[in-house]
Amino acid sequence: RVGLARAQVDRLTRTLGNVPLRKPVAGEIDASSGFGMRIDPFIRAPAMHTGLDMRGETGDPVRATANGTVSVAGANGGYGKLVVIKHNQEYNSVYAHNQKLLVKEDDVVAKGQQIAELGSTEADRPKLHFEIRKQGKAVDPMKYLPAR
Repeated sequence: RVGLARAQVDRLTRTLGNVPLRKPVAGEIDASSGFGMRIDPFIRAPAMHTGLDMRGETGDPVRATANGTVSVAGANGGYGKLVVIKHNQEYNSVYAHNQKLLVKEDDVVAKGQQIAELGSTEADRPKLHFEIRKQGKAVDPMKYLPAR
């Protein structure tokens, strides 16, 4: 029984390692740029904001929120320098506006590993735009971040 219980704990630990449950930067969440409808600062009209903006200084470390494989690493329109990590069949995490990318497509990353440096590419100030996509659909990242 002990062996079976240990195997179950190991399986659950591996599963949780692949779910984005870690805050990607040390900075605070910008309360004015939460998930949902807001006035877009560039077009000055209502628009869906599919993630959270987190404050920081240019060059601050951006870390993977869970284990996974980098599926996108490069410039991507309004996202600026972008990293997308596929964690499993269900979850992807998105890290945008970076100054410098430290990973490339197909890299395997570990939870907590630095993947980029925070920046302001295609943004009005230094910040990290962070998204979680569940089965391809953006979901509120606040539901996944640890309690502050």
